[in-house]
Amino acid sequence: MKKLFILFFLTQVAFSQTQNPVNKKTVIKIVYGGNLKVNEDKYPGAKIFSKTKTGQVRFEHEGMDLWCDRAVLFQDTNWVKAYGNVFIQQGDSVEMSSEYIEYDGDTKRAISKRNVRLKNTDMTLSTDTLYFDRNKQEAYFNTGGIVKDSATVLKSIEGRYFMEKNKYQFLKEVNITNPEYTVNSAQLDYYTDSKHAYMYGPSTIKGDEYTIYCERGFYNTVTEKGYFIKKSRIDYDNRIINGDSLYFEKNNEFASATNNIKITDTINKMILKGHYGEVYKAKDSAFITKRAVAISLVETDSMYIHGDRLLVTGPAENRVIRAYKNVKFFKTDMSGKCDSLFADNKSGITKMLNNPILWNGESQMTGDTIFLISNVKTEKLDSLKVINNAFIVNKDTLGEGYNQVKGLNLYGKFEENKLREVDVVKNTEVVYYMYNDENEFIGINKTICSAINLTLNESQIEDITFFTRPDGVIYPDKDLPKNARKLRGFVWRGDERMFSKEDIFDEDDNNLVLPVIRGVNNAMDPLEEKRDSDEKALKPTVKAVPPEKKKEKVYEKKKLVAQPKVKKE
Repeated sequence: MKKLFILFFLTQVAFSQTQNPVNKKTVIKIVYGGNLKVNEDKYPGAKIFSKTKTGQVRFEHEGMDLWCDRAVLFQDTNWVKAYGNVFIQQGDSVEMSSEYIEYDGDTKRAISKRNVRLKNTDMTLSTDTLYFDRNKQEAYFNTGGIVKDSATVLKSIEGRYFMEKNKYQFLKEVNITNPEYTVNSAQLDYYTDSKHAYMYGPSTIKGDEYTIYCERGFYNTVTEKGYFIKKSRIDYDNRIINGDSLYFEKNNEFASATNNIKITDTINKMILKGHYGEVYKAKDSAFITKRAVAISLVETDSMYIHGDRLLVTGPAENRVIRAYKNVKFFKTDMSGKCDSLFADNKSGITKMLNNPILWNGESQMTGDTIFLISNVKTEKLDSLKVINNAFIVNKDTLGEGYNQVKGLNLYGKFEENKLREVDVVKNTEVVYYMYNDENEFIGINKTICSAINLTLNESQIEDITFFTRPDGVIYPDKDLPKNARKLRGFVWRGDERMFSKEDIFDEDDNNLVLPVIRGVNNAMDPLEEKRDSDEKALKPTVKAVPPEKKKEKVYEKKKLVAQPKVKKE
């Protein structure tokens, strides 16, 4: 019998241990009650405490201490209402003060009201009403909140604070003010330790020398470095930078862009486009590649310059454009190709290097180096130089032949952007198809001399003047063999000529495979690998549930805000 009793006792002990889980709810402890009263008419079953000269009323609950001037404690429901100079301390990290608080010891949830201050680490949150969940270590407000540290002020109508991460999630009309910058955003996450801000929705950052806009982005508020996507734009040093993805560093005076980028120079009326670009403010330069094109306004016409790489350097008055590898340019009355190009705004000189070719109307010009000279005041084309192995060709409009002029150097003059006069000097040779006034074919003029002057009309040779002992013959068509009608070095490259701005791009340019930038065209977050599931769950609740209903939802176990048995003070 004794053994049976012992066995029964041990079984009861084991059973009782299973009925006492580790997370069993604990009661709110009275550390100092001060003056004690009861009022069964107003607060049935409750105890009323008030401060004394010795000190405030004090409670303790699972590592949290609460002080106040007066309190109503409902011990049967483990719930307390505290009034006047309320102060809560949780460990060494969280301090909260207010004029009023309701706290549920079972759910460990609280509502603080009037002059609420929540301090954690080096930042303080001020609001009118704050919901505090100790289980999740989260706080929520929806009546406007202000967060401050030593230099920065953050404001939002609605927000949530995650204490374990030291993270604020501002959900509506966010504003950050700092002596160095301001931020306005529809929605923003802010980490108090790192001072990192993650923006969601239309957002604008303004500094002394820059303005940034995006609809999704990251910004380090300490270093003023950022990454921005979705309709992103930087207004920076008289340049406007647009791109699918933008990166910015204030201290290094640097910005870069990726995919569908556009850099607008507001002073020089120039636009750079491509799929990767960099801007260096200190060097007053911009670099662009991947289907790169520079568009500049020349009078009422636009000049399009394309190369594998484009570099624009120097201040407005000394702006220089450099284009490298597979360079092409197009203007309605002129186009050209070369391996590299150098254009200087100050001197008005554009230099074409390495196998250059220029088309002006129907005239094709080649040489070792080609110079285009513009009037810097009027910005009109003034003159042309082809140095070494100058060769000008245009197709005979009435026949199948080619008019050709060859010499060491070529010098041309423009009128209204059209080539009107050309001088070719040293060892000149000519093949010219001649017609009378009735456009009847006369013969082929083949001449050698020291210099030649050409007058052109609509890119066709109108008149030729030979200088210094010309030696030439006009051959009837039947007397000049086909192979003698082309000068040495003649190459017709009409199939390479560009007739529109799209012709400056080749097949490789048009078939570029661009990197995928997450978040531009979908709802995925490119800035954080994963927003915690509990945070995701909070957002719909906050947005969808009005404050009145939210109180009932959050405190559904005890209905702290609306107790049917207690009249609200």
